[in-house]
Amino acid sequence: MDRKALRVGTRGSDLALWQARWVAGELTRLGGREVELVTIRTRGDRVTDRPIAAVGTQGVFVREVQERLLAGEVDLVVHSMKDLETVRAEGIALAAVPPRGPVRDVLVAPGARALEDLPRGAALGTGSPRRRAQLLAWRGDLRMVPIRGNVPTRLRRVEQPGPDGVVLDGVVLAEAGLLRLGLGARIACALDLRRMLPAPGQGALAIECRAGDRAVAAELAALHDVPTAAAVAAERAFLQELRGGCHAPVGALARVEGGRLRLEGCVAELEGRGVARDGIEGRAAAAEELGRQLAGVLLERGAGEWIEAARC
Repeated sequence: MDRKALRVGTRGSDLALWQARWVAGELTRLGGREVELVTIRTRGDRVTDRPIAAVGTQGVFVREVQERLLAGEVDLVVHSMKDLETVRAEGIALAAVPPRGPVRDVLVAPGARALEDLPRGAALGTGSPRRRAQLLAWRGDLRMVPIRGNVPTRLRRVEQPGPDGVVLDGVVLAEAGLLRLGLGARIACALDLRRMLPAPGQGALAIECRAGDRAVAAELAALHDVPTAAAVAAERAFLQELRGGCHAPVGALARVEGGRLRLEGCVAELEGRGVARDGIEGRAAAAEELGRQLAGVLLERGAGEWIEAARC
């Protein structure tokens, strides 16, 4: 491969561009690579008047980016790991999973320092069935309001009315996204992981290239973090075995230490009427098998019914 600029495909949101620029900066720092960003607008970006789950069950933020990769218009693409389908796209390789960022969900709510500070019946915004279900299990009095849009758009909902005329009492977002955009000062609190498990892959990035492109894969290998990759593999195997899709009310978080992996996973009823949660531990080398085993435990408890109900 010659030393022409590497073309990095990315969505055009502020957060997606931050992520792609970070990858570009690391490639330049580690290998002196010249990198060019190519912005791609996806179906998930174009259709903003409906919940994500109504736009498409999976891949609404990644498929068109992957198509440009397969067409040879870009050399690699960068995604938020939690947006990536659990079934590998044909002709595409997951070349690198960089070290993970913060994993928690956070509350943005003027005047509040904890979820308990919100008044009874407070209007809380989220576009995530997972967040909705776990939040209602925590505080069933909350009025959950579906919201869409990029991070700045969601933050504005606590300052001015949305299309529904409602000024929200708070919104729940990913901590990693706010910190990456320099918006950490907006965070009222991080939500307790004992009550709110994140989405599988939350806080992690996925860097893909064309399968068989050894030159690009070799350059991306320098960005790969083995413990993060194992943790994410366990979480995604858990989700895949549940057949939930990235918009199901499913949370998961794995941590790797000393060659051991501990995975916590949950499935929640969409209206917060129940949460099935458990954990499993084993060798990090068996990450995907651990994810499948934990999914089997929750399916035996009937969690599959909640996943099916959330699809309707």
